[in-house]
Amino acid sequence: MDLGRVGVWHPGVGRAPAAEVRQAAARIEELGYGSLWGSEGWGSKDPLVTAAIMLAATRRIVVGTGIASLWARDAMSMAGGAVALADAYPERFLLGIGVSHATLVSTRGHDYTKPLTTTRSYLEAMDQAEKLLPRPRPPRVLAALRPKMLELSRDRADGAHTYFVPPEHTAQARRILGPGRLLIPEQAVVLESDPAKAREIARTHTAIYLTLPNYLNNLRTLGFTDDDFADGGSDRLIDTIVAWGGQEAVTARVRAHLDAGADHVVIQPLSPDGPDLADAVAQLTTLAAPLGL
Repeated sequence: MDLGRVGVWHPGVGRAPAAEVRQAAARIEELGYGSLWGSEGWGSKDPLVTAAIMLAATRRIVVGTGIASLWARDAMSMAGGAVALADAYPERFLLGIGVSHATLVSTRGHDYTKPLTTTRSYLEAMDQAEKLLPRPRPPRVLAALRPKMLELSRDRADGAHTYFVPPEHTAQARRILGPGRLLIPEQAVVLESDPAKAREIARTHTAIYLTLPNYLNNLRTLGFTDDDFADGGSDRLIDTIVAWGGQEAVTARVRAHLDAGADHVVIQPLSPDGPDLADAVAQLTTLAAPLGL
């Protein structure tokens, strides 16, 4: 699987009309990005179906799920869907699986009390299901932040997909994963050099994540406190999580993740009024050459 060094992560691919998603995927591939990832959350379409739409609209780019929630489909369904895509598009589909967040899981009627145990059992069930399937499975990465989930990513998957993290976390994750396992962090970016404007755009993005304990607990291990989490995030937190400024600031942050041990970095362009796929493509067009694509 040829991921290259830089890809794209954007929630808009799971929300925009299919025609717009096809056009965006084709353009992002044309620009030279190595991967394109969609998410699963409230207001998003099924990520495996969305992946099929993007794969059908492109010829080379790798498509990933970032992430497909293990609560949304049982292990046999997840395995079957992933194998179907890997069979139809060899070396072009990468399955990202995650345990999601307590607030989202409870609305589905599930119990989130033991996420690590649940994930381990789910992977075991997927392994059993795959024995009955006619094709090899695609690479599998876990949404992971803290050491125990990163260890599970190392031991029972092909690596980890990290989110809302700085290069410092990437270095820690690589030490836990060791060599030979994929490490794919997401990096939010804002092409805006005015500090006040850039941080305002960034806070439209960070505010929701700063209500989720998984992210807060991980940030605390990096030295942040409750004061940093208030009002959409302190300037220090915003500057750590979101790369803002000119093209040089974005490329420097991507390089920092790669230098810290990432195999591939997926950038998420942020827009002033929330996720905007067309605006994201425009930013990606500006960034393609500076990123060396």
